[in-house]
Amino acid sequence: MHALAVDSTLSDFNQVIWWMVLLKVGIVFVFLLLTTTFMIWFERRLIGRMQNRPGPNRAGPWGLLQPIADALKLPLKEDIVPTGVDKLVFVVAPVIAATPSLISFAVIPWGPKVSIFHHWTPLQVADLPVAVLLVLAMSSMGVYGIVLAGWASRSPYAILGALRSTAQVISYEIAMGLSFVAVFLYAGSLSTSAIVSAQQHFWYAWLLLPSFLVYLVTMVGETNRVPFDLPEGEGEIVAGHMTEYSSMKFTMFFLAEYVNMTTVSALATTLFLGGWRAPWPITLLGPGVNEGWWPVLWFLIKVFILLFGYVWLRGTLPRTRYDQLMALGWKILIPMSIVWILLIATIRAYRDDPGSKVPYVIGGLVLVLVLLLVTFWDNAAQRRAAEVGPQEPVTPEAQAEIADETGSPARFPVPPMDLPHYHGIGAETGPELDTASQKEVTGA
Repeated sequence: MHALAVDSTLSDFNQVIWWMVLLKVGIVFVFLLLTTTFMIWFERRLIGRMQNRPGPNRAGPWGLLQPIADALKLPLKEDIVPTGVDKLVFVVAPVIAATPSLISFAVIPWGPKVSIFHHWTPLQVADLPVAVLLVLAMSSMGVYGIVLAGWASRSPYAILGALRSTAQVISYEIAMGLSFVAVFLYAGSLSTSAIVSAQQHFWYAWLLLPSFLVYLVTMVGETNRVPFDLPEGEGEIVAGHMTEYSSMKFTMFFLAEYVNMTTVSALATTLFLGGWRAPWPITLLGPGVNEGWWPVLWFLIKVFILLFGYVWLRGTLPRTRYDQLMALGWKILIPMSIVWILLIATIRAYRDDPGSKVPYVIGGLVLVLVLLLVTFWDNAAQRRAAEVGPQEPVTPEAQAEIADETGSPARFPVPPMDLPHYHGIGAETGPELDTASQKEVTGA
């Protein structure tokens, strides 16, 4: 029985009775809701500490009841539906955004086989031969909710947010999928339970460190969190696709974001951090640390460490520009992942057949690809330098001339000098400018 209590296989899920499936679905659903509630409080308290200010501290001890107060407030707010929207799509879009995030966690193993009411069952809702691809598919489906929300709102701000989110998710989903390939090559399976079993002796976070680092970046981009929260850049596009939403519909988008954070953190734990297996110092205590209910504790510790990283990033880094976001995905993460996959494929082919010529062919392709990338980056840098051109130093005479024109010391870059208020028109004519004066000043 102890051998069964450690590792589970796909055949174990065919023997689970129906009420056990419903019980595990309920446990996962409650866990995701409680984690979202805890993260709302934890994020506000921790960022308050980082920024030397108090977080929520009025509702309950240490503000612990603040998430409950927010959960009660949001459904009670007025549900406003703007005129002119596509009402059916407007209502369905938040559901489409939240549902896939809840489904993805079904394939995450959070413990070995244990006895529940005298029935041995894996601590996992379901497993598939292509379980990891299910998570990617659900991530792709979730973006439909964002796109439809922007389209149905009939608002330029919402549409801009939806389009930016689409481009961002597509870009970072490619890099995320490539970061999984090296794991599949080493584990020999796409089943999450099989991948956890393959990490019995070493974690893939150390063996496949480049893939792990790429995944850490893409998981932030996929969940639209700082510094990659461009679809919801409040200072730019008024909360993006959620601009026209309120009450429970807004809550669904809010829930989807935090559940997605938990899901991708759990997936990182499963693929790279040994899943529910105990870390190295604890394993010295004996094999019992990976049996029974103890593995659930190790799994939760790893997940919450990654969730802490989300909060740390939000309290530390500013939002990136959109061109920087896309350049990181297409010009750095994806090429680096492709080169790394070719190297891993070369190593695996050599280990399987030392006399094969395939590793040499793949190694040559890797070398050529690296040279092409270096040449491309160098040429691009030279083109940018040529477009900018040499910078001429600004003489003191030029600074004095600019100061005389503007009435203030020169500050660079200097704004356009043909605006009406630079010529005193706004001060003379009041808030309503004379049209003829404007045309005279601007040269129209």
